Amino acid sequence: MLRFFFDLLNGGYGILGFVFFLAVCAFQLWMFIHAIRSGEYIWAAFILFFSGLSAVLYFFLVYRASGGMGNPLAGFELPGAADRRQIKKLQADIHHLDKPHMHLQLADIYFSRGKLDEAEASYRAAYERDPKDDDIRAHYGNCLARRGRPQEALPLLQAVCAQNPKHDYGYTLMSLAETQAATGQIDAALATWRQVLSLYGYPRARVQYADLLIQKKEYAEARKSLEEVIHDAPYVTKFQRKREKVWFDRAKAALRSIPQ
Repeated sequence: MLRFFFDLLNGGYGILGFVFFLAVCAFQLWMFIHAIRSGEYIWAAFILFFSGLSAVLYFFLVYRASGGMGNPLAGFELPGAADRRQIKKLQADIHHLDKPHMHLQLADIYFSRGKLDEAEASYRAAYERDPKDDDIRAHYGNCLARRGRPQEALPLLQAVCAQNPKHDYGYTLMSLAETQAATGQIDAALATWRQVLSLYGYPRARVQYADLLIQKKEYAEARKSLEEVIHDAPYVTKFQRKREKVWFDRAKAALRSIPQ
């Protein structure tokens, strides 16, 4: 690679070639660092020792699929994985049949990819066609909460959780607790987090429960919750560790913030 770019410089490309060389090196370094942080050590070796093509392949096959390092939804994914190849099929099906569950499936794919504008539009379309469906109400409410509109999200999430606290394996209940906290209902949020933790042991729940306890200066219970997250981290699968990394990191930071 170096020889190629030096040939560019010597061939009369001058500054243009040099800038291009720097851009490729920066991109390769960016992908290398992401691979190391993500535990993709084989990819990191390919990026380091082979051509920039390895970095390009990593970007499209791994980096984009993971949502990158700046995904605003890291740690907040809905259950299940989206298949991007379904988007065009669903759009075609909606054009011909216009069923609420089709709009919901399309919205879930957009949501999982961080495309909240498109997700909200599709959730709204699903809700207009079937306002009583629990999946539609829950996912629509979750989307509105992620868009910074907790007051709109609250009644949707409350209605679903009142009927089924275990909806979406507790993810809807977690969204309700986050929404209650965002609207200043701290005691209600704590009660909801306790309900979540009576059913599940998600790091997302433990950490945010501890955050609220710290706000109320209930340090002993907060410390216990955070220590449980940190203690469990080495024993989860590699996939879970990558998915929950944001919560493991937040647990460590929150634990350091508690007065001794």
